[in-house]
Amino acid sequence: MTEQLSSHDPRLTAWRSFLRAHAQVVRELERELQSDQQLALTDYDVLVQLANAGEHRLRMSELADRLLLSRSGATRLIDRLVAEGLVERTSCESDRRGQWASLTDAGYDRLRRASPTHLRGVARHFLDHLSTDDLAALERMLGTVVAERE
Repeated sequence: MTEQLSSHDPRLTAWRSFLRAHAQVVRELERELQSDQQLALTDYDVLVQLANAGEHRLRMSELADRLLLSRSGATRLIDRLVAEGLVERTSCESDRRGQWASLTDAGYDRLRRASPTHLRGVARHFLDHLSTDDLAALERMLGTVVAERE
């Protein structure tokens, strides 16, 4: 059973720091991608997810889960990327109701052009602030939280 927390619980300081750090880093990554590459961070994330998937495609439901979006939110996002020619949607052969989102050659090229900006930002706004030991500890701690959910 999870214990009750009060607003004065010192553990909440770590939680608030995590949330502020996440928001700050994401805001900077978004700003840089938009400014330098005219690409939204959510669009970049879709392209990365598809590039890393087998055959560069994912079922729409799986993509929504990986993006931490609702099915309708993922559909709207994919519709926009389809209109831009970065992603294509195809029917699933084994399930007529299912659809795949697939990375196009143009989408892959767009990802390749945007990746240096994103990776530079991840280093500048996050990685460069932490030692190797800090990063290992953070990975271990967050891995514990994620493992509890899987």
